[in-house]
Amino acid sequence: MNDIPRLQVEPGKIVLSGQWTLAAMLPHLAELQADLATLKQTSRHWDLSALSRLDSAAAVLLWRVWQQAWPPGLDVQPLHRQVIERVAVLPDEIEVPAPPSFRLIEVLGRLLLKAVVNLRGMLTLFGQLLFDLAYLFRHPVDVPWREFTANIYKAGAQALPVTALVGFLIGVTISYLSALQLKGFGADLFIVNILGISIIRELGPVLVAVLVAGRSGSAMTAQIGVMRVTEEIDALSTMGISRTLRIVLPKILGLTAAMPLLVLWTSFVALFGGMLAALLQLDLSLYYFFENLPRAVPMANLLIGLGKGVLFGFVIALVACHFGLRVKPNTESLSANTTSAVVTAITAVILVDAVFAVLTRQIGMPQL
Repeated sequence: MNDIPRLQVEPGKIVLSGQWTLAAMLPHLAELQADLATLKQTSRHWDLSALSRLDSAAAVLLWRVWQQAWPPGLDVQPLHRQVIERVAVLPDEIEVPAPPSFRLIEVLGRLLLKAVVNLRGMLTLFGQLLFDLAYLFRHPVDVPWREFTANIYKAGAQALPVTALVGFLIGVTISYLSALQLKGFGADLFIVNILGISIIRELGPVLVAVLVAGRSGSAMTAQIGVMRVTEEIDALSTMGISRTLRIVLPKILGLTAAMPLLVLWTSFVALFGGMLAALLQLDLSLYYFFENLPRAVPMANLLIGLGKGVLFGFVIALVACHFGLRVKPNTESLSANTTSAVVTAITAVILVDAVFAVLTRQIGMPQL
């Protein structure tokens, strides 16, 4: 009962007692406001020394009753005076910040600066990797063989089922759609050229790169990011162990070595799916495919596809490790950098593929 906010009039002053907090005032708020509005002109002396608690809501109420000015006479505990003083310095109205305006040039500028910062970070990481390789060349005993093989297994062997399934379905789809068009022109036999060139030279490497960027690239970023969050990387630095030598270099070398093998495997499965679809749609035997595929697709196309696999694997791993090292010790940064790593890796792969296509446009094309 003593905690109920009370207001009474004594000779020459107004005395407040009890607990003046929002929770305690709510059941009696209308009554208290009416009493304060009635009594505020009757006395110029306020006694708040009997208050057990005073929060900011009650302080705002009193400050408004006093018409935002200190009364001539005020008895209050030092702690409660600090609460009223904090309320007294607050502005009468809080300005609502204007919504940010959309300016295309500013948005493009921010994106450009962000890309430049990330590119500089990747170049720095690449330079550090060159120093690590030079160190390992002079100290072959320190080569992290266990981490290297573990990354080949995780990024390569464990990705075989999913790449085979997607490759098979893509091969069936391309062969089925191409067969429908070729039948109309009586050019059924060219299905070998279409499947061979498109899958071995282009679709195989790009398809594997997109799958690996989403699967292994995100896993690398998340793994390094978790090590940042749990301070394992800082612990390695404290023990004098290079983080790039033990963590980054094995991941990049492992994925660079595994990617061409994945490209070869996925291209073979995609071709097999296309052969089965052609057998059903165009009645072309598997023997016809195997006999004419070397003629329709020169060996240079296979080398170009494998070369793309090597370069794509290096780019995906470098991007994933770069964003992993940028993770700050909180979960929001971890998820944001993982998403950025996947998007950046896929974009970089497509950009590299376009440059590759321009530079090799005169190489490996069959003569009809």
